[in-house]
Amino acid sequence: MLDPVGRVVMVSGAARGIGREVLRRLHGSGWLVSAGLRDPRKLPEAPDMLAHRYEAEEAGSAEAWVAATVARFGRLDAVVNAAGINPMARMLDADETAHDAMWRVNVKGPMRVIRAAWPHLVAGGEGRVVNIASLSGKRVANENTGYAMSKFALVALTQEVRRQGWEHGIRATALCPGFVATDMTAQAKWPREQMSRPEDVAVLIETVLRLPSSATVGEVRVNCRFEALM
Repeated sequence: MLDPVGRVVMVSGAARGIGREVLRRLHGSGWLVSAGLRDPRKLPEAPDMLAHRYEAEEAGSAEAWVAATVARFGRLDAVVNAAGINPMARMLDADETAHDAMWRVNVKGPMRVIRAAWPHLVAGGEGRVVNIASLSGKRVANENTGYAMSKFALVALTQEVRRQGWEHGIRATALCPGFVATDMTAQAKWPREQMSRPEDVAVLIETVLRLPSSATVGEVRVNCRFEALM
């Protein structure tokens, strides 16, 4: 297992949900953490943590965040793309506003962060990328087709990171949970007490970040209810 002490990780969507729990888990495990969120004032200052403004839909935001991270810590070893949105976007909806927003945030946002981080991940020789996808990126189970399409695309992006990065020591994982008890699932019909806990998902993410290059996991599917394996 890789030693996290001194390694630098960027975590988007760090203000809430899974991203916040990932931040807490990694920050408490020896990582130097760069947190990307819309309002950096929401996080306290710490010598081993950088809170930086990150807006997934804004051109240049990912590049500025990466530059600030490297300027602060001198290196970059891992990226966790946890920022995401989930408005309703049905296949037959004539208004494609929600579809477009999810494509910008859920797909192009992570791609831009990875692209900006790429030369630093290559330079370290043991770069790690975790993209928070969803079981909706593996099958379509409800009418929000736009969300599923964006998460299918994020899984595809993860596979391309693995393909292009393999010879450089870069390893990537698509983390695909079902219902997780965050504000994103507040209106879900599944009982909240039976949903996966974001802090448990954070443990899984820390684990795949630390796996050696010879024993990596391309996808992790997390179930809180029975589903036939795909």
